Formats: sequence, structure tokens, C-alpha cells
Amino acid sequence: MGYNVDNNIIRRKTKKISVGNVKVGGDALISIQSMTNTITEDVDATVNQIKSLEDEGADIVRVSCPNEESTKALKEIVNNVTVPIVADIHFHYKRALEAADAGAACLRVNPGNIGPEKIKEVIASAKANNISMRIGVNAGSLDKRIMEKYKEPGADALVDSALENIHLLESNNFDNFKISVKASNVHTMVAAYEKLSKLTDYPLHLGLTEAGTYISGSIKSSMSIGKLLAQGIGDTVRVSLTADPVEEIKIGFEILKSLDLRSRGVKIISCPSCARQAFPVIETVKTLEQKLSHIKQSITVSIIGCIVNGPGEALNSDIGVTGGGKGSNMLYLSGVTDQKISSEDIVTKVVKLVEERIAELND
Repeated sequence: MGYNVDNNIIRRKTKKISVGNVKVGGDALISIQSMTNTITEDVDATVNQIKSLEDEGADIVRVSCPNEESTKALKEIVNNVTVPIVADIHFHYKRALEAADAGAACLRVNPGNIGPEKIKEVIASAKANNISMRIGVNAGSLDKRIMEKYKEPGADALVDSALENIHLLESNNFDNFKISVKASNVHTMVAAYEKLSKLTDYPLHLGLTEAGTYISGSIKSSMSIGKLLAQGIGDTVRVSLTADPVEEIKIGFEILKSLDLRSRGVKIISCPSCARQAFPVIETVKTLEQKLSHIKQSITVSIIGCIVNGPGEALNSDIGVTGGGKGSNMLYLSGVTDQKISSEDIVTKVVKLVEERIAELND
């Protein structure tokens, strides 16, 4: 694990499983997930939120199933969306059986919370419905016996719990699963995944649980998930934010894009601006982000306020703008100088060029 000679991340070799039509592990793309925060029984609200997540690029969406009414609603929800649905199950094994029959593509369970006897029924249902499972170990809900042994919900406790649950599923001849060992502490979470990655080759679902608000949660998630991904650890990710779930997908893509592990939408390379700027960089970039938010294909745009770094960044951009003197700025296409444009025309010209470039790619 680490980087190869071309500076690309070497991913850890894992088994490949299926979550509906999405492959997780092996050589599959690292998938991005989120979870609905609507009341599951409110089918319309839940479906609408899932469709918003689909539009933003979510590969997988998790839906909480705390009661029988929610699993009844799940069947209608599954029938009205295209993204695979993971049923989030806690404690009551019957919810897992109902969710499997309702069309869930995967069951998220903590086998230790369900018990060794009842988990057999869950496994049988998963097999009968040909769906996968996720072992979800969380520092906030470790088994009492594990806590008595380790005294704290540290990395060793998380890994021990995961290994016990792996053994429980394997002893029932079931290996169609992925694993998570989540904690809200960055150091604990990273250490747990690093340890577990050396002990098993099942695909790993990465996440910093209860990460917090949009800004702090995004930063902490980027630090923890990014550190693991840079080591080649991780097959699917969920950024947990106290925010609109759509923001989780956006941040998840930004993390993967920053490591060249996924590409989607417009990647804007821009300077922080300074006294040398020849046009209002911050305002220009904000406007471009808004006007190009509908673009889903991958394309790189550099917006640099002066000639210090602008030409160099433009060399690696599909479309680039470098600030020049007296409001006359240089436009680059695929790293080659194309024409001079005024500061007032930057947004209109760049949006037009991006849309034309995407149209060409779609022909």
C-alpha cells in the first residue's frame, strides 16, 4: 500500500462484493454514500431526498429502519429510486428480515447487538434475497463485554469487536459483507482501520461517525478518511455531517477528487487572491461555481489572478484564465494561449467554453 512510481495510490487488495448494482472492493471505484434523515414512513419525503442524493452522484444510500412501519415503507421507496438502498438495522432482527424482503440491497447490522442465534436468521434471509451485509462497529455502541475488557472505546476495542463479528458471520458460511469501525475521534478511527486492514481482506466502509457540523465535520472527515485513502485503505466512504445529506456527497467527492481517486464535475483551481490580482478572483470563482454546478462530467478550470502562477496552472487545465494588466487577461485552452479577454467577460466566456467542451465529449 502507498504510492507507485507514477505517484498513484496503490489500493489495498480486498474481496469484491455487490450492493445492488454497485461493486464494492477489489478493483471497483471507491463508492460514495450518504444516509437519509427523513422519517422513513414518509415515503414521498424519503424518495425525494434519495433522488437529490442520486442527482449529486451518490452511489449508495442508507435508510434507517427502526420499526415495522419503516420496513413496510421501504418496499415502496426502493421501487421509486434507482440507487441501491442499505437498510440500517439496530437490535431487532425482524427489521432486517423485513428489509431484506422489501428489496434492500444490503443490511447494515451490528451482529453482536442482534445475538448469535437471531443473526443466523438474518444471514439466511440475506442469502435467500442474494444481498450483502455491513458489519457496523461503532465506538458509541460497543458490547458491554468488550468495554469491560478494554475500559475505553479505543482502536483495539473496535477491531476486537469487528473480528468477533467477522467470525460470527463466517461460522455461518457467510462472507458477502463489508466492515466499518467508526469513531468520532480522528486518531481512534484512523488507528482502528489501519489495524483492521492488516487483519482482514474484506472491503472497508470508511467514516468518521458523528463528525459534527458542516465546516468542522468536513475538515475532520477529510483528515481521517483522506489519511486512510492515501494509504490505499478504504473501498466505500460516508462523510457524516450535521447538515443536508447532499453536502455529504459533495464533500465525499471532493476528498476522492483531491487524491485522484474519482472525478466528477468541474474542478476549479484558484488562487486565494492578493494585491496582484487583475480581476476579483473570489467573486469570479463563486459565480463560476454556481453557474457550473450542473456539470457532472470531469473538467478542470484554473482561475488565477496574476501571471506568477497562472500560466503554469493553465498547462494542466482544460480551460484556464490568468490575470493580466489593465483588465486584459489571458485565456488558455488545454494549456495553450488562445486569446485575451476582459475581466467582465471571464464568467460568460468560461461557462460557454465549459458547456461546449462537455457537449463535444457527449457527442
